[in-house]
Formats: sequence, C-alpha cells, structure tokens
Amino acid sequence: MNTLRFQINYIISKLFPRKKVSAGERLKTSFGTIKEAVFNFSLISEYFQYKDNSSAHQVLSDKTCNDLDFEEVFQFLDRTHSKIGQQYLYNHLRAIERNEAQTQLDEEIISELSENSTIRINIQKKLEKLNHKDAYYVRTLFQEEQIRPPKWFFAIRILSLLSLTSLVLSFYKPIFFGIFSGIFCVNLLIHYWNKKNLVQYVNSIPQLIRLNAVAANLFNNASLQRLNPELSKSIRLINGVKSKMSFFQLEVQLQGEFAIFAWFIFEILKIIFLLEPLLLFGVLRKLNTKRNEIEAVFKFVGHIDMLISIAAVRKTTETCMPTITTENIVNATEIRHPLIQNCITNSIDLRKKSLLLTGSNMSGKTSFIRAIGINVITGLTINTCFAKSMSFPRMRIYSAIRISDDLMNDKSYYFEEVITIKEMIHESKKNGVHLFLLDELFKGTNTVERISAGKAVLSALAKNNNKVLVSTHDIELTDMLAEDYELYHFSEIVNETKVAFDYKLKEGKLKNRNAIRILEMNQYPKAVIEEAMAISKKLDASYVQSENNT
Repeated sequence: MNTLRFQINYIISKLFPRKKVSAGERLKTSFGTIKEAVFNFSLISEYFQYKDNSSAHQVLSDKTCNDLDFEEVFQFLDRTHSKIGQQYLYNHLRAIERNEAQTQLDEEIISELSENSTIRINIQKKLEKLNHKDAYYVRTLFQEEQIRPPKWFFAIRILSLLSLTSLVLSFYKPIFFGIFSGIFCVNLLIHYWNKKNLVQYVNSIPQLIRLNAVAANLFNNASLQRLNPELSKSIRLINGVKSKMSFFQLEVQLQGEFAIFAWFIFEILKIIFLLEPLLLFGVLRKLNTKRNEIEAVFKFVGHIDMLISIAAVRKTTETCMPTITTENIVNATEIRHPLIQNCITNSIDLRKKSLLLTGSNMSGKTSFIRAIGINVITGLTINTCFAKSMSFPRMRIYSAIRISDDLMNDKSYYFEEVITIKEMIHESKKNGVHLFLLDELFKGTNTVERISAGKAVLSALAKNNNKVLVSTHDIELTDMLAEDYELYHFSEIVNETKVAFDYKLKEGKLKNRNAIRILEMNQYPKAVIEEAMAISKKLDASYVQSENNT
C-alpha cells in the first residue's frame, strides 16, 4: 500500500512538477509527516541481523514482530533522513536496551531539537547527505569480514614496479617497450580479476568518507557531543585513511560526471600501475584495524537521526512518555493502535491480575492486544506511547497471535502453536516480568481439550508476576480463570440489517451471543437457523446443569 502510494505520487510529480522550494523550507514544512518511500527491509534490517545484541534486555523475535506487524509499525515510526539512521532505528526498536541515563539524555536533546527548528533543519540537511542507498553498506566495513589479499599479492607490487621501470626505460631503449607491453598484458588480467573485489566496496567506502564528514560536522554541536564525548578520536583516526579512500570517490565520480575519454585514460593508468588492487587491499588493511571507530561514528550519526525521527512522530501524533515502574501493573489511559486511523481509544488498569478478553470476530479484541504490545515496545525503546498516559514495568514481550501451518517442515497449525506456547511457559519461569500476548489459544483442536489445555496453560503463564493478555471465544474459561484474570469483553450491536461495532472495552464477560443471528441476517435457510438455535439452548442448559452440580 505504501509502495503504491509512493509510485502514484512519483508519477503525479513528473506530470505536474511543483515549484521548487529551498531545502530548509521543505524540511520545515514536512517535519513530522509520514515518509513516502519504498522500504527495503532486507537492507534496513542488516545492521540488526549482524549486530551482537546479547547484552540487550530483550531482542524481539521474528515471531513477535510478525504478530505485531512490526514492519508496518516501523514504516509509521520511521521519519529518519539517512539510511544510517534508518538501520539504527530498526535495531533500536528490536533490541530493547536498559539505560535510564541514556533515555534522560535523549529526552533533553529531543526537547532542544523540537524547540529550535533552525538547528534541527541544519542537522537534517547534513543527514540527507547519507540518504543514498549506498549508505546501507557502510555497516559492512565494521560488521563483516573483509576480503584478504591473495598469497601471491607480493607479485602485484613487483609487477607495478616493473611496469613503471620498463615504461621509463622504453624512452631510452625501444626494446623495453616490448617488455612493458608484456607486463601490461599480465597487469590487465590482474586488474580485471580484482574488479570483483572492488565492486564490493565501491558503494561502502565513499559513503564512509561522507559519514565521517557528517559526524565531524555534527560533533561541533555541544549538545550532541554529549552522546559520545570521545568521538573526535574516532573521526580523526578514520580521517587518517581519507587520502587513500578518496580514490574510490574518484572512481564513482568518473562514472557519473566525466566523459568516457577521461575514464579511459584513468583506467589505463590503473592497469599500468595496478592501482586498484594495491589501494584496495591497503585501505582494507587499515580499515580492519578501525572497526570500533567506524561503528562509533555510525552509531553517533544514527542515534541523532533517530532522535529527530522521534521528535517528528511526537509533533504530529498524540503521544505520551511512559512511566516505567517497579510495580507489577499495566495501566493505560486512552491507548490506541498507531496504525489504525481514527482509532477508538480504550483504557485498562491491570493490577494483580492478567486480562481475559471475550467477544466476536472483528469486535476489536486482537487489535487491542496488539495495541498494548506495540505501545509497551515503543515505550521501552523510544520512550513514546500512543496514549494519554501509560505505566508498566520493564518487561519482556512474547506473543502467539498469528500462527500458521509450516508445510515446508511438515508441521501443522496445532503443532506450531504447541511449540510456541511451550517456549512461553519456559520463559515465564525466568526472573523478571513477562508480557504474554495470545489470541484464541489452541483453536486448532477440539473443544474439550482446547478448554482444558487453555485453562492449564493460562494459569501457568500468569504465575511469577507475569502479565497475560489473551482473547478467547470459550466463555467457559471466564469462570475457570476468574481468580487470575480480569474479565473484559468487546461487543457489537445487531439490528435487522447490519452488525455495528463500537470497539469499546467493557468490564465483565460477554453475555450476549450473535453468531446465529448473523447467519439469519445473511439469509441462511430457516431450518438451519432453527436447528442451530435449538442445539444452542440445549448446550446452554447442559452447561448450567454441570455448573450447578459442581
């Protein structure tokens, strides 16, 4: 949907070009608006995929991200201006850190950036220099192993020297021109053999030069210096390799700006002296010793871009900063799902118990559970919640909402769910508070065993001060779990012609049922409706009798 909108806007902009505005005016008027861009998550997520996040409070699993529509949430939150910032923000949202001092500093800087548009726009202009897709590859210079020179690399140095010597001597003795020609042919082979090595870095190294220059400029801001007071050392060390790295910038500029003749002359010189392999492996050797410095510069710029993005989200969306409490509570006032336009807000206050939700399909149960999960994640990562107020402890989030068959590994829906819930039970016994989000537990099996297993599992998950948010159609569970769970429901209004949902959370268990009534509205055969109603009444009577007997 976002991609289609971007393509339509692009076509319109070409057919009806707008009057050009200055970069400053554009950044000022667009601040806070949602990006109109194509999101390449394979590249956006690479920094996260390669980063060692073992020290994080929690790393969100792919399963939980899928359940909570993480990529769509990211597209909404991402207001960054550089590819570096985009990768950094993605990692920051998935690897939940625990650093109260950093959060406090971030809020001070966000406040300054929000209040002083002149400084913010100046920073945004710098960050946009890193918005080319090639900037995605900077992280490879400190996260991935670099190619190593071949064992015969010494021969390249010898051939370069012999080529120079024979070229000079050929001006005095023509016989040396023949030797030079032979060496040139060998160098030609080596030169084009090395192209496959060069192509891996023709994107990343020029962007590293640009990144370091942007970082140096941003570091002049005294407020931003507080993010990493020692960064100047990293900038200086990377600048020490700048002269050799500039060769790769020249390569890119020749491809884009100069005529074919200039490119041809430069290519001949590179072949004669084997400049590409000599410079490439020389630069890589030096950069390999500066991985920590490159990552420090990457984080510095990415963090600043992320803070501007947070400020932009808060400018155009009603948000609050959460209270991270030591109490085992989940309290949310007028919370909403950030992806639902004109979302109906709801409030919840869970103290000693968890939450059991009942209601019909499409009434809002799953969206409400997702809204809680998303807001806890954004609260813990970017100190921002989409609510009037929100309080919760520092917790780890796990979910079982969107489960499907794994046909490739011959696993049914039920078996996939069994494995997922088993992992949750294992996590529930660990120290700390956990938030478990579940939707219609064990719906892949029969009624009796679904209710039996559901009750046992939900009781187990709610122990050890954990919080569970679960939806169900099994009304029987409301009585079985009343000791550990607060009962709430969503309901709908059914009239003669339609079903209307108000999406408001209500206390207590669902008392009215409308499934058969909806069948009748959709003109099911009268005999089917009558039989369904009769069976329903019989089952209700049987259930009441069994309850009385117990």
